[in-house]
Amino acid sequence: MTAIGIYGSAGRMGRAIADLIEVEGATLAGGADSRDDPLPLARAADVLVDFSTAGALDAHLAAARTAGTAIVIGTTGLSAQQHAAIDAAAAEIAVLQTGNTSLGVTLLSILVREAAARLGADWDIEVLEMHHRHKVDAPSGTALLLGEAAAAGRGTSLSELRVDGRAGLVGARTEGTIGMASLRGGSVVGDHSVIFASEGERIELNHRADARSIFAKGAVRAALWLAGQAPGRYRMGDVLGL
Repeated sequence: MTAIGIYGSAGRMGRAIADLIEVEGATLAGGADSRDDPLPLARAADVLVDFSTAGALDAHLAAARTAGTAIVIGTTGLSAQQHAAIDAAAAEIAVLQTGNTSLGVTLLSILVREAAARLGADWDIEVLEMHHRHKVDAPSGTALLLGEAAAAGRGTSLSELRVDGRAGLVGARTEGTIGMASLRGGSVVGDHSVIFASEGERIELNHRADARSIFAKGAVRAALWLAGQAPGRYRMGDVLGL
């Protein structure tokens, strides 16, 4: 059976993944957190899953490269430099990086891309997300994933179109932009909506996460799939054959 190691094992996602590993037909190679040396776990595992913090990613990625172990990265709030480091690692090991491991969100991102590709520039796009009061990054990794999907459908990148929040006299909406808005409160696991609005009509594509276990299940499925892959950078859509 595939041995899965967990970085960020003491966190909520780490614990949820550990609870599901045997249920999904794998074995737990062990866990490590920011205070631990990441290399022994990387050498003991067939594949790693990282749901720790952005600050710990560099060390975890280096350990995975040294050990030659595939890694699923679900940590959000990554910098451009860290994405470049993931690209470099993918030349040597299999890496799957995603803002959300939910299979439902993965399918939603495909629907968003297709809708954006088929609707004209007169359809405005807004991405709205809400999470629990303890979440530290905004917009969420999932919101950014959905924004990137919308931008890809328009044949460009999110960085070219993104508008974060609005306050004050900001003027009329610029055609073609993608708005991003974040809400925080209570114990919300994760709500995401992508709104396509035109004159006289509106389309809303939504996903509601009611339990953290959906992300854990997707992460384990991604790890089992990634363990047998050649070096490269993969996405959740590859797991579903999309």
